[in-house]
Amino acid sequence: MTDPALTLDPAAALPKRGLLVGRAFRPGIGPSVVTVRGGEVIDITCSAAPTVRDLCESTDPAALARDLPGVPIGAVADLLANSDEALRGAPSPRLLSPIDLQAVKASGVTFVISLLERVIEEQARGAPDKALAIRADIDRLIGTDLSQLKPGSPAAMEVKEALIARGMWSQYLEVGIGPDAEIFTKGQPLSSVGTGAHVGILPSSVWNNPEPEIAIVVTSRGAIVGATLGNDVNLRDVEGRSALLLGRAKDNNASCSIGPFVRLFDAGFSLDDVRTAELSLTVDGPDGYRLTGASSMRQISRDPEELAAATIGASHHYPDGFVLMLGTMFAPVEDRDRPGEGFTHKVGDAVTIATPSLGALSNRVRHCSDCAPWTFGAADLMRNLAGRGLL
Repeated sequence: MTDPALTLDPAAALPKRGLLVGRAFRPGIGPSVVTVRGGEVIDITCSAAPTVRDLCESTDPAALARDLPGVPIGAVADLLANSDEALRGAPSPRLLSPIDLQAVKASGVTFVISLLERVIEEQARGAPDKALAIRADIDRLIGTDLSQLKPGSPAAMEVKEALIARGMWSQYLEVGIGPDAEIFTKGQPLSSVGTGAHVGILPSSVWNNPEPEIAIVVTSRGAIVGATLGNDVNLRDVEGRSALLLGRAKDNNASCSIGPFVRLFDAGFSLDDVRTAELSLTVDGPDGYRLTGASSMRQISRDPEELAAATIGASHHYPDGFVLMLGTMFAPVEDRDRPGEGFTHKVGDAVTIATPSLGALSNRVRHCSDCAPWTFGAADLMRNLAGRGLL
C-alpha cells in the first residue's frame, strides 16, 4: 500500500484571489514571513514585519502585506510540492504553519451535531463499540430539540432542566447550550504544523478523527484580521474517558495543522464570508478507503465575534494575539472496519480540508512519535531574527 497523494496543486490549495500571508522555511536563513504575488512566493520579512504576529498587530495588516517590498523565493507550486513531508528531499524552501507567536486556541461544541457526538463520547466512556446504541438512545430522547437554541437563552435553560430531569445532562451540553463557550488551548505558539506536514495521533488511540475548522486570527486588541483553515485532531477515546483529559486528547506532537496561508480581511474578504463558508473534508486511506464530509459555518451556534470575545477581554489578555479554531459540525459515524465502531484514522490517511475562499489544508496521518519533533521554539526564533538583524 502507498500513501495517497496530498492536495498541493496551487489551483486547489489556494483561493483564486485574496491577500495571503504565511511563513516559509528558507534553508540557511530560517523562517520567513511571505505573501503570494502573481504565482510567486515573496519573502517580505523586514523590521516592520519580522513575524506574522508583528504584521497582524500593525494598524493595517492588509496594506502592510500588500505594500512591503520583498524577494521572490520560488513559485507557489514548488513550495507547495516541497512541503510534502513524505517526499521531502534536498533542502529547499517550503511552507510552514502561517502563524508564529500567536497562541493557538480552539472553541469546542459550537455545532449541534458535534455537541451530541461529545455527549456520546462521554456516555460511551471512550469505547467506540458502545456509541451506536447510545447515539440511538440520545436521538430518541433529544431529537432535534437543540438545533434552534441560542446558547444561554431562557429557552436553552428550559431544555437544560428537562434534560437534567431525564438524567441526560452533560458537561458538553453545558458548554453547548449554556451561557459560557468552551475555549481551550490547542497548542503552544510555534507548535502547529503547516500543509503537507504529518499530523499526529497517539499510538494508543483506537478512536479518533480529524476536525475540519476555520480559524480566525485575532490581535491583542481583540480585532479579527483574517482567517485560515485548521485541523483540530481529536482522540475521541481519550476525551470520552474524561473531559479532564482534554489536554491529552488535543495537545500532542503535530496534532494541530493550520494553513496553507492566512487570508487577511480586505475589501474582497470579510468576517461575513467566514460566517457563510462551507467546508469539505476528504480522508483517503492507503487501503483505498475514502470518507467525505462537510461542515457549514451557517450552522454554528455561537458567532465568531462572540467566540473571540469569550477568549480575550478585560480578564484575559494575549499580547501576541491568537488564532482561534471555531469548531466543527463534522463528527464521522460511518463504520470503517467493524460494524458499530464508526470511523477512526489509520496511519497513512491523507486528510484534506477545503473551502473556496481559503484553499485547502492537506496532511498525512502518522503516530505522534513518528512525526517530526517540535524543536524550534520562541527562543530559537528570537535568536534567528536577531542574527538576521531584524530585531
